[in-house]
Amino acid sequence: MTESRTEDAHQPAAGELSRSYGTLNRTARAMQARMTMGVSPYSVAKAWMDWWNDLATAPGLQAELAQRAWEGQIKVLKGLAEDEDGVSAEDGDHRFDDDAWDALPYRLWKHAFLATEDFWERASQGTGRLSQHSASRVEFMMRQMLDAMSPSNNLLLNPVTLKKTVETAGMNLVHGAQLFASDTVEDLSEDAELSEAFHVGGNIACTPGKVVYRNELFELIQYEPVTEKVHAEPILIVPAWIMKYYILDLSPRNSLVRHLVGQGYTVFCISWVNPTAEHRDLSMDDYRRRGVLEALDAVGRICPDSRVHACGYCLGGTILAIAAAAMAGRGDDRLASVTLIAAQTDFSEAGELMLFVDETQVGYLEDLMWAQGYLDQSQMAGTFQLLKARDLVWSRVIHRYLMGENGREFDIGVWAKDATRMPYRMHSEYLRGLFLENRLTAGRFAVEGRVIALKDISAPFFVLGTEEDHIAPWRSVYKAALFTDGDLTFVLTSGGHNGGVLSEPGHRGRSYRLGHRAPGVTYMDPDSWLHYHDPAEGSWWEAWTDWLHARSPAEMTDPPGLGAPDKGLPVLDEAPGTYVRQR
Repeated sequence: MTESRTEDAHQPAAGELSRSYGTLNRTARAMQARMTMGVSPYSVAKAWMDWWNDLATAPGLQAELAQRAWEGQIKVLKGLAEDEDGVSAEDGDHRFDDDAWDALPYRLWKHAFLATEDFWERASQGTGRLSQHSASRVEFMMRQMLDAMSPSNNLLLNPVTLKKTVETAGMNLVHGAQLFASDTVEDLSEDAELSEAFHVGGNIACTPGKVVYRNELFELIQYEPVTEKVHAEPILIVPAWIMKYYILDLSPRNSLVRHLVGQGYTVFCISWVNPTAEHRDLSMDDYRRRGVLEALDAVGRICPDSRVHACGYCLGGTILAIAAAAMAGRGDDRLASVTLIAAQTDFSEAGELMLFVDETQVGYLEDLMWAQGYLDQSQMAGTFQLLKARDLVWSRVIHRYLMGENGREFDIGVWAKDATRMPYRMHSEYLRGLFLENRLTAGRFAVEGRVIALKDISAPFFVLGTEEDHIAPWRSVYKAALFTDGDLTFVLTSGGHNGGVLSEPGHRGRSYRLGHRAPGVTYMDPDSWLHYHDPAEGSWWEAWTDWLHARSPAEMTDPPGLGAPDKGLPVLDEAPGTYVRQR
C-alpha cells in the first residue's frame, strides 16, 4: 500500500494534465498562426463555404451572373473599337490612366480585366440570405486576388513598363532588382535605418520640448512655448499606441503640435512605449489608469488649478473617451473639453477591419500573441496594407520594382514604417471587448467594477471624421453623437485616416464640413448631416483652434515652467525622448 501511494504521489494532478494539454493545443495553433501571418484558415474557409452554399441554391442569382458575364463580354468587344466605350474603371482606379492602354492588344486586356472585376463584385455579394460578414470577407479576398492578377502588375502585359524596359535597355529591371534586394534586407534587419532623408528628432518629431515624466508605459513630452503669453488651460494629446505619436508632430510644415504651440497653447503629448514580451500582461485599463490618468496628474502638477483640453487620436481617442466617462462617473471634472480625432466609440460599423474580427479569428490571434507576448508590427502593418493593397502594395511593386524608380521619400511614408507592437492582454481585451462585443456603447463596459456611459461626460466634444477613412469610417466616428447628450461639434474633413488629419493651413485641396449640436437637440443621422452641411475650403485645424479659443478663458497667462522639479517632475530628456526611438 505504501509503495502504491508513493507512486501516486509522483503522478501529475488532473488539473496539471489539463493545463499541459491546453498548452500543447495553444502552441500548435500559435505555430499555425505564424505560418498564416495571423489569418485564421477556418474563418476564410467558412466565408467561402457560406458564399458557395448561397450561390448553389440561388438559381436567380446564377441567371443574373450569367447575364452579367454576357453583357461584360459585349462591352469588352465594343471596347476594341476606338470610338466605342468599353468597361470603365471605378473612381480612384488609376492603373490604366496612361494613353498606352488604349492601343491594342492592351485595350483588350484592360477591358477584359475590368469586366472580370465587375462580375466578381456582384458575385461576391450573394443573395440577401448570405450574411454581410461572409459576403464582405469573400468580396475582400476576391479583390485581393484580382488586384494581384491585374495586367498592370505584369511586365509583359503592361505597355508602360514595356516601354520603359525598351527605352532603358532593361536597366529599369536591374534597378528594380537592386531596390527589391535592399528592401528585403531592410525588412529582415532590426537595426536598419528608417530613412536616409528623415530622422526622428532631426527633421521629423522635432518640435522643441522636454520629457517631463516617464513610467513603464509612456513618456510625457511638454513642448516649449513660442509666444510670450499662453492660454491658461493646456492641451494633452493621447495618440494611438498602434503607431508612433509623431504623426501629430511630423515635419515642421505639417506638425499639429507646432501649430497648437504657435496658437499660444501649452501642449503635452504622450509617447507610448513600444511593447516587448515583458509587457505581455499590460491591460486596456493599464493604458487608461497608468497612461491617460497619470499623464493628467502630471499635467495638473505642472499647470495647477487649470482644467485640461484632452485630445485623442484613433485608438488613443477610444481610451480617452473611456477615461473621460469613468472620470465623469465619479465627479472628476478636470477635462475642459474632449476632442476625438478619427476615433471610434461604437464598433458596430467599424469598417473593413471587421473583416479580420470574428470569434475564430480573434482566438487565432490570441494564440499567436500568447506565444509571442505581443502582436508584431509587421503583422499589424500587413493588415492595413491589405485594406488598400492597390495603392499601398501593387502601385509600389510597379513603380519600384518594374519601373526601377526610387521615388522621393515622404515624411508620412517614413512614419508609416515606424510601427509598434501590441501587448497580448491589451490587444485581446480590445478586440473582444470593443470589436467583438461592442461593450462601450452597449452599456456593458466596466471600469473598476462600475459600468460607464459616454452620456455622463458633460465636457464639450469636438469629433473629427475623415471622408476616406478605411480604418475608422466617418459614419462610425459620427456615432459619438448618438451616445452623448451634451455640446458636440462634428467635423468631416477631406482625406483619409492619416492624410486627412495632416491638414495644415494652406494645404491645397483641403476642405471640411462643420456642424454643431447643442445639448438637448434631437439626433440627426450621418447621411442627413452630410446633406445639410456644405463643405468649406481650408483646414480643420483652424476650425478646431477657433473652437478651443471659444472654450478657453479669455485671459492669457505666463507660460508654465518645463516640468515641475519642486513637485517631483524634473526634466528627464530632450524631446522626442527615448520611447519613440524603440524598434
